[in-house]
Amino acid sequence: MKEIPNLSFWKLWNISFGFFGVQIAYALQSANISRIFSTLGADPHSLSYFWILPPLTGIIVQPLIGVLSDRTWCRFGRRIPYLFVGALIAVLVMCMLPNAGSFGMTVSAAMIFGLIALMLLDTSINMAMQPFKMMVGDMVNEKQKGLAYAIQSFLCNAGSLAGYLFPFVFAAIGISNVAAKGVVPDSVIYSFYIGAAILILCVVYTTLKVKEYPPQLYAEYHGIDNKEQAGKTNVLKLLAKAPKAFWTVGLVQFFCWAAFMFMWTYTNGTVAANVFDTPAVEVIKDGATTLVLDTQSQEYQNAGDWVGILFAVQAIGSVLWAAALPWFKNRKQAYSLSLVLGGIGFISTFFIHHQYMLFMSFLLIGCAWAAMLALPFTILTNALSGGHMGTYLGLFNGTICVPQIVAAALGGQVLHLFTREGSVPPEADMLVLAGVLLLVGACCVGIIKEGK
Repeated sequence: MKEIPNLSFWKLWNISFGFFGVQIAYALQSANISRIFSTLGADPHSLSYFWILPPLTGIIVQPLIGVLSDRTWCRFGRRIPYLFVGALIAVLVMCMLPNAGSFGMTVSAAMIFGLIALMLLDTSINMAMQPFKMMVGDMVNEKQKGLAYAIQSFLCNAGSLAGYLFPFVFAAIGISNVAAKGVVPDSVIYSFYIGAAILILCVVYTTLKVKEYPPQLYAEYHGIDNKEQAGKTNVLKLLAKAPKAFWTVGLVQFFCWAAFMFMWTYTNGTVAANVFDTPAVEVIKDGATTLVLDTQSQEYQNAGDWVGILFAVQAIGSVLWAAALPWFKNRKQAYSLSLVLGGIGFISTFFIHHQYMLFMSFLLIGCAWAAMLALPFTILTNALSGGHMGTYLGLFNGTICVPQIVAAALGGQVLHLFTREGSVPPEADMLVLAGVLLLVGACCVGIIKEGK
């Protein structure tokens, strides 16, 4: 078996550069979906249900992309065709989603339109995102995989930083930050437009700069014969033969991604209530009167912009911590420590009522995010060999999607348990729960089994 040669820094950079644009789209989705649907009129207890669709589509699409791209060989490459098509669809949907309330539809029709657009957006982002992880597994040797995923983590967080800041920046330069009832502010709409333009430019750059290994050379580098390469993929048999790293890292992933699902869903409400003193209004639902935050108020929209700033601070923390991770000699210790720091960051948000003090919380949360982006894939791809790299990485995405689906399905019910009669739903409690989940994940890192 031939050894995959070392690649220059810039070749490693080019493999992942398109991830910058994809992550801008993902950051805009993560930071603004709760804000968009709250503006359209969604109840806080129902917000988590809107978040079921993204991971639900991911758990279907990403394994499918893995299986199909493992069998794809064409003039444009193996993974790149899926990357390009996914990005193109994402660009189109990004121009539609934030306009859900601008087409004169009823509230329910706007919600349905937004849900369909969200489903298409997350499907296309998943389709564009997964090939980047696969190309590192395909084209980078074991010695350089840590560096390659660190570069990918850096570009991912740099893209997140840009996406999170766009609404705040546009509001700062005078673009309207408020809108009529049920309509998304222009600052958010324009953010999606700019993000879509950057996404397609970055993906075109990677498409032009990266040449994947041809089939014969790929087979020689990965020690597979033509029969194995051309054979049909039996997913159940592959799962049965999966290395222990697949399952043990997957257990840690469960707690981590459930925690971050709660962050994406409930940070907006937490910051609006705890920091910006957003007024509450009474609404009647199913014959009962409840208190909710006034999503049409200036305070709520300012909080939405500030959440983008906090997520940007998280991205900065991730970039800084990602640079520090390679200095740790013990990968599992670095993983565990990162999750503990993130757990402390989540829990601290409950006690903080000053907008700038939250920077420290989200810097700590960024430490966990950096580890989650880099270390699981480094551990897993080092444990894999053969012709099913893409399929395994697609299946491994289930350890990201399943916990998000569980958290989204149960989030509303858990929030109901925390809500006292006559009070606004305490969304800050959900961030404390997220912190506890990260601490449990840190404890589970010890059982990870590395190696092939």
